[in-house]
Amino acid sequence: MHKILKRIGYEFIFLRRLIYQNNEEKRMALWLEDQGDKVLRLNYDLNEESIVFDFGGYEGQWASDIFSKYCCFIHVFEAELQFSSNIENRFKNNNKIISHAFGLSNESIKQEVTISADGTSAFTTKRGEKAEITLVKATDFFAKEHITKIDLMKINIEGGEYDLLEHLIDTNFIKNIQNIQIQFHDFVQNAEERMIEIQKNLSKTHHLSYQYIFIWENWEINNT
Repeated sequence: MHKILKRIGYEFIFLRRLIYQNNEEKRMALWLEDQGDKVLRLNYDLNEESIVFDFGGYEGQWASDIFSKYCCFIHVFEAELQFSSNIENRFKNNNKIISHAFGLSNESIKQEVTISADGTSAFTTKRGEKAEITLVKATDFFAKEHITKIDLMKINIEGGEYDLLEHLIDTNFIKNIQNIQIQFHDFVQNAEERMIEIQKNLSKTHHLSYQYIFIWENWEINNT
């Protein structure tokens, strides 16, 4: 009986998402109803020895919430220098949270972005103050820092997620990441096509634990 009810529950969730998936406002309402930010984005099998990567640290709140819950090691990446400085100052007395004033991507480059609070991006068409940021090739950083396993990777980098994820997949480093929490953005050229291709490749090594299209989704590594 329990298995039957559980299956019915899964089918109900699937149908509910199918109804809402084409409407951004309703998808966001569903995310809020499911307490996504308070529950889904914070509930993981982590401990004090876990390693977490936070791409797009902004003000450092998610990193703070994760640390408060698990006391784990966290690398926070924020390429916009003012935001990064604030993060470094916020966690200056915490030696388990390391702030990096650059982002990771598929190559090491300097890139111009438009400043817009947590929407700062190199891909937006919005007007605003410009700034130059530094991006470092992800696999070069992992090799330099001897990173061989990541327990949780959160990615919210305003369009930069496509280059980063494609790089992690192409280099096979994706197999070293237990959970990947992603916010895809739809203002990038060919965003939907690239997202679908990334999801297709992720499904070879990981499976979805939750998904709210263009809001948040999480991929957990398959059991070996």
